[in-house]
Amino acid sequence: MIELKGRTITKEVEPEGGLSLLDHAIKHGVDFSFSCTRGTCARCRCLVTEGAEYLEEVTDEEWDRLEPEEFGEGYRLGCQAIVKDGAGRITAVNKTYF
Repeated sequence: MIELKGRTITKEVEPEGGLSLLDHAIKHGVDFSFSCTRGTCARCRCLVTEGAEYLEEVTDEEWDRLEPEEFGEGYRLGCQAIVKDGAGRITAVNKTYF
C-alpha cells in the first residue's frame, strides 16, 4: 500500500508500478501541491518516511531542484518519484517549501 498525506487529506492506495507518487495522489484525490508535473516547480516535494527502496532512482530534475542533504533526509519530488512494479509499503507526506 501507499499512504499519501496531502495538505488535508490522507489516503492509502494500491501501488501501481510506473506511476509517480504525484500521479497516485491526483488519481485518488489527495491534495498534494503541484504546479508543473515535470520537476521544475518543486511544489510536489514530499518526505518519504517508509519504502524509499520501492521508488526508482533520483532523477536529474530532482538533482536540479533539491539540495543533496534533502535526499539523505528522505525528500523526493512527487512527480519524479516513480513507483517500482511489485512495490511494498510506501509512506509519503507532501512537504512543499511554501
